[in-house]
Amino acid sequence: MDGEVDRAAIGEIVFDDRDELVFLEQLLHPRVAREYLAWRERLAELPEPPVVAATEVPLLYEVGAEERFDAVVLITAPEKLRTARTDVPVAKRSPRLIPDEEKAKRADFVYRNIGSLEDLDRFVASVIENLAEWG
Repeated sequence: MDGEVDRAAIGEIVFDDRDELVFLEQLLHPRVAREYLAWRERLAELPEPPVVAATEVPLLYEVGAEERFDAVVLITAPEKLRTARTDVPVAKRSPRLIPDEEKAKRADFVYRNIGSLEDLDRFVASVIENLAEWG
């Protein structure tokens, strides 16, 4: 695979063995957080920093990272659609995830991704406009 990460193979290992999953998360999550914080600092140091910056954090609530952000945008989709979009069986990862209903209660903006790309673009534009007004 020429140096590429085989996410499906890793998923098979970690979702079948809780200890392997904990090991991987303890290895990755601190590194990801450091990278995010360094990136945010670099943005803030720009002569004209962006009004809005977005970061994708799939396990935001599960790792307790929501306090690092001014706002949370949840984009969700029905399970059937999620299953079609991933190599990792949804049933293997879902039990350890906070249900979308709970995430939606905690998020500032929520979008159920079942429409067109144009619908999603309109939602994103409205969120950016709202967030720009916050700053």
